Amino acid sequence: MTDCLFCKIIAGEIPTSKVYEDEFCYAFKDINPQAPVHILVIPKKHLASVDEIDCENSIYVSKIFQVIPSIAKNAGLLNGYRVVSNCGDDACQSVKHLHFHILGGRQLSGEMA
Repeated sequence: MTDCLFCKIIAGEIPTSKVYEDEFCYAFKDINPQAPVHILVIPKKHLASVDEIDCENSIYVSKIFQVIPSIAKNAGLLNGYRVVSNCGDDACQSVKHLHFHILGGRQLSGEMA
């Protein structure tokens, strides 16, 4: 998608603070962190949200969840972290490209809403 912010990041058109990259995903520091450590992990294939995951593209999500533990460990998140994906307008999904937030670096609130 030519107008997608995250697709432009993957293409190298927009600089980021990259923390990880492989053939399936790209991870970078969030520019508006909600915790001391806030990393976004995005698939290199454009999927608008969780709603678009199916058996043909789920390999991207599988690969992301295989690398999240090492990304978290490398970021110093040894005492736990949260993984979140917002889906749709009511969940405040700001970029319509599937992404997962890794949040940690302090005791997070027990409230999820």
